[in-house]
This record gives sequence, C-alpha cells and structure tokens, in this order.
Amino acid sequence: MILCNNGHSFNYETEKLCRLFFPFEKIKITNEEECDSKIAITSVSKNECFASLQINGEKTEFSQAVPQNASQKEVELCVATALFKCLTELTGYFPKWGLLTGVRPAKLFAKLCGDIGETKAEEYFLNKLFVSKEKISLCKESHKQEEKIISLNTDDSFSLYVSVPFCPTRCSYCSFVSHSVEKAGKLIDNYVPLLCKEIAETAKYAKNNKLKLKTVYIGGGTPTTLSAQQLDTVIKCIKENFDFSTVLEFTVEAGRPDTVTAEKLQALKNHGVSRISINPQTLNNDVLREIGRAHTKEQFINAFNLAREIGFNNINTDLIAGLPSDTFESFNNTLTEILKLSPESVTVHSLAFKRSSEISQKNDTELAKSFGEADAFVSLARTRLAENKILPYYMYRQSKTVGNLENVGYSKPGFECLYNVYIMDETHTILGCGASAVTKLRQPKGNYIERIFNYKYPYEYISNFEEILNRKNGINEFYKHYGRNL
Repeated sequence: MILCNNGHSFNYETEKLCRLFFPFEKIKITNEEECDSKIAITSVSKNECFASLQINGEKTEFSQAVPQNASQKEVELCVATALFKCLTELTGYFPKWGLLTGVRPAKLFAKLCGDIGETKAEEYFLNKLFVSKEKISLCKESHKQEEKIISLNTDDSFSLYVSVPFCPTRCSYCSFVSHSVEKAGKLIDNYVPLLCKEIAETAKYAKNNKLKLKTVYIGGGTPTTLSAQQLDTVIKCIKENFDFSTVLEFTVEAGRPDTVTAEKLQALKNHGVSRISINPQTLNNDVLREIGRAHTKEQFINAFNLAREIGFNNINTDLIAGLPSDTFESFNNTLTEILKLSPESVTVHSLAFKRSSEISQKNDTELAKSFGEADAFVSLARTRLAENKILPYYMYRQSKTVGNLENVGYSKPGFECLYNVYIMDETHTILGCGASAVTKLRQPKGNYIERIFNYKYPYEYISNFEEILNRKNGINEFYKHYGRNL
C-alpha cells in the first residue's frame, strides 16, 4: 500500500490508521503519488485537510476545514478524521475504537475527565474520535477501578519487576523476548546468580533514594521454567534485599501449566507470594496444539486445582481471543470451564500480530479472515464475566491487534492486580531486573519518565552484565536531578 502525505508530518498517525484496516499490508510512505492497487493520499493546506483513497479502482475522498488558529494536535486530528472517513467508506469496516490507535485509551479518557468532565469526555470520544458506546462504557468502568488503585500511590512508591525470559516452548503468537528451554536451557544456571546480583544492587538504589516498595511482579517468559530451588533462590534474594513492610502485592507468573509442580508452588507459597497467574489461553486442545502450547486443557485444570490445594486464593488466568481455528462455540466453552474454577481474575487478550511471531510471518489473508469473530469473543467474555461479578479494572491495547481490539483485566472486587495498573498508567517508578527488563523512572510530582534498558536476550545479559550494573547508576542520577521534595 502507498501512503502519500503532503504538507504535514503526521506520518506515524496516518500509517497507524491505515494499518488498522490493512494489518498485513506493507505500507510505503512517500510524498509523491505512485501506482499501486491501494493508495491513500492526505494533504494539509492553510484552511483544509484533504484525504483520498483508492482500492482496486474504487475511489473516495473527504475534506475538512481546519479551525482558525488550530494547534498541531487539532490539525493532526483533522487529517486523521479525513483519512478515517475514506477508509471506513471504501472498506465497509468501522473499528469500535474509532480512529484511536494509542495504547492507553483509558488513560486518555481519565485525562479528559479531569480537564472537561466525564460527560464531555464521553462526547469527545463519541463525536470526535468515533469510539463506539460499548468501548466508551469499557473505558469508564476501567477508569473508575484504576482510580481506586492509583489512589494508593504515594510520591515515594515504586514497583519491582523481575524478568525470567525462558519458556518450555515458543508459542506461534508470541513476540516476547523469551527463549525456549530446548535452545537456551543451558544459560539458566549462569543467569540466576547474575539476576540475584542485579536484584541486590538495585535494592541499594531503592534504599538510597528512600523509595517504598508497593508491588513485586516476577514475569517472563515463564518464571516457573526455573526449578523449585532456583525460584527459592531468586525470591529469597528479593526478600533479603528489599523492605517488604510496605508491599501490597507479590505476583509470580506460573504461566504455562506444564511447568507447574507442587514443589514450585510450595516454594512460592513459603515466601509469601500472594498472587499467581496460570494461563491456558484456550481450553480447546486442538487450538493449543496449533499454537504450539505443550500442554492440554486437563493439565491446566490439574495445575489450577493443585494451586488451590497448596493455599493460593488469588489466581489469574489469561485467555486469548482470535486464536487460529478457535470458534465462538469453542471460546464460549473455554469461558464455561474457566468460570467453573472460579478464578479471582481473568485477563482477556486480543491476538496481536507481532512482527517476530510465527503467525505474523505467515502473512496469510485467509488466516486473517478466521480472526473475524474476535470482536464477538471479547464482547462475550465481558458479558459472561460480568454475570459472575468479574469486572474490568484495567485495559490497554497493542499495535497490530486483531480487529483493533483491546486487552482487559477482569477481577472479582478486591482482587485487582495493582502492578498491572501501575505499569500501564505509568503511575510510579518501576525498577526492572533481568534480561529484557526496562526500568521506568517517574518524576515525583511530575509526568516526565526516563527509561533504562537492560540487554534483551539472556546471552547478551550474561555477556554484558557489568554494563547493566553501570546503567543502573542512572537511578541515582535521575533522583539527584529531579528529587522528590518530600
């Protein structure tokens, strides 16, 4: 597809809009018209934004007046609106999130509520951004729950994220920087002691800057790929080095059911882990095989029940809407089986076509058609979970998501994952340890965020470990510069 932009620099926004409608297309951005079966043209003059779209000989165009003394943001919205009108007319597709392409729609909604009030925020979403009433309702509900969790934050709060980037196998939809144990298992023995060393060093920075730990999240990958002894070592290191007197939540992803054992769960329980996540993604064994999950529905149910027996009373399960060959009936059956287990929270993800995933590399238009029911899946999930008093508490979106849909965390009242809200809202500093972890430093009493990146891959992390420790000096520099004024 050719995207020709003239008289403006809104390449990012216009490309993202085109990608909502043509997720598998390679989009070439230029300022000159070229021959192609699909070509979109946008332009800005002093008084007008213009867009035209041609698809296989069919053509439409739309123009919109630019308000007098319009800001860059207002001009960008005019361009996006003109292009969006063309795209919806020729494709016949009207995304429920309208022309919104951002990751955090609930955060935008919250900001608008603060600036102009909830009623006008709703009107802006509906009339200016073309968001459906269904998604506005989801925004409102998520926003209200997020506000309660954000209110627990103080200027000196922070969270700790610890990365274990190993999995038993790599799923076909996955793009996370994780290595299968088959290929990278030999690195684990070297990785764990270095991870513990980074944790200990990071704790010193938290103490030096008088930060108070609110939540801990061990993710990946699949942390329970580690042995029970290795899990014990990592968690013991965290608890020995960080002050847990202010901690409200301690989560560990026990994501893959085929890695869950009584010994590992007991190690987590012994160290006071308060929340775990066991993630089937689907309870259709045929779909599980197709996406490369090396476990069955029965293994998931056994792992869940085992966690209950060991005493875990806060368990999350992840599901994915839009998986290849999944059907409405199959997804409904998955929800039925999940609800029988009565988890405290359920996270419903919409399938995302990430660049490095196996699914995206297929680039198959027939495959894309099979994802058409994803919107029905996520609507069904919301309805059925609400019937069981499992309600949305946080929500975010990813690029290249099937149907331009969202990921939503649902929970029973009182079982919301605080870390999920803090990381998505960027409420406070997140100190990250491990391969692919990112430290996000949030300015106290301000909105500025600075990032410190660790090396992505385990072998890079091990080979460049001293550099990672050197980068952590940036934590002190950040707080020295911005302070907390407490």
